Amino acid sequence: MSLYIDSSAFLKLYFDEPDSKVCADLMRGDPAWITGRHTRIEVRRNLARVLTGAKLRDKRDEFDDDWSSCEVVEVDEATCELAVEIAEGIGVRSLDALHLAAARRVGPGTLPVLTYDLRLAQAARSLGFQVLGA
Repeated sequence: MSLYIDSSAFLKLYFDEPDSKVCADLMRGDPAWITGRHTRIEVRRNLARVLTGAKLRDKRDEFDDDWSSCEVVEVDEATCELAVEIAEGIGVRSLDALHLAAARRVGPGTLPVLTYDLRLAQAARSLGFQVLGA
């Protein structure tokens, strides 16, 4: 089985937060990780916003290792056009529309989405995705 993972879920792996262990168990239990190319920007930006020095380097290295295990959906014209349709159709934020478009390109309505972002979770459910996490 495959699992679409957004940035909020990835970040649970690198910070000790509520649901971090549950998230890690879900991710480690499903080795087929899928995400959008833009997730890399979101995660690395948040790591750099919170951490510095050796801690930042360590967590960035952990993320880079995890990233190498992902099937990455490119933010190409097809993904962007689908994101436009989703954003206009249900009024979600731009990055959420990109996540949903990436997930739809891989498994329209069948791919579980792992997120801890409540707005993204609500939008994903409205499109028929099974949501894990939030």
